[in-house]
Amino acid sequence: MDYTPQEIMVAAAAREIRDGEIVFTGMRLPLIAFALAKQMHAPNAVGLFECGLVRDTPAPELLYTMGDPPNIAGALWATRMINMMGLLQRGAVDLGFIGGAEMDRFGNLNTSYLGNPESPKTKLPGSGGAADIASLSRRFVVIMAHEKRRLVERVDYITSPGFGDGQGWRKRVGLRHGGPSAIITTLCVFGFESSIGEAVLRSYHPGQSVASVRAETGWDLRVAEDVHETASPTAEELTIIRRYDPQGFWTR
Repeated sequence: MDYTPQEIMVAAAAREIRDGEIVFTGMRLPLIAFALAKQMHAPNAVGLFECGLVRDTPAPELLYTMGDPPNIAGALWATRMINMMGLLQRGAVDLGFIGGAEMDRFGNLNTSYLGNPESPKTKLPGSGGAADIASLSRRFVVIMAHEKRRLVERVDYITSPGFGDGQGWRKRVGLRHGGPSAIITTLCVFGFESSIGEAVLRSYHPGQSVASVRAETGWDLRVAEDVHETASPTAEELTIIRRYDPQGFWTR
């Protein structure tokens, strides 16, 4: 069955959502992943949106931004951004989704500067709420394109903290909750070894291999003993994804 890299990323992201969890959904592919998870295996998950919305059902139409009218109509709570940040600070969020321009092997993300921050080659949009999600969620998942220039040994600037410099870093700096649990890319899915806080290749997408992932990764790749091929989206999953995004705005 044919599908796009974005569609397998949506399916993989949806599988990270557990039933009953409170999920900070983020933008783009996670919007669809939340809708997919609700219909497939997590009917009791609740979605939080940074703009101040809480939903226990997916929006009935494709969202281009989280503040679109279909996301407001039927929301459980339409409030202010500060209240969403307050839920993070209380430790109420089980899972958050974020992205980045750069990521390193410890799951630290950069969306601020490329090059020396004092005289950067490129200025990026900055954190938005990503630093809060990475710092305060019980765990978070990264979704991003897989390119060697993006997956680097060390990011130029830590906008959103992962495991810092490795084991024990989050506890040392006062971050109570877990850090990154998965990285979903256009080539593979990484997990994390909690004992060292470092990304480990968990699965490679169909058509890829350990070698092809290694070639596009900017650090010495660690590979799980049970590394395997990522499960392709099922026919049912693809039907739901394509019903939600019929023109392929996010998934083509």
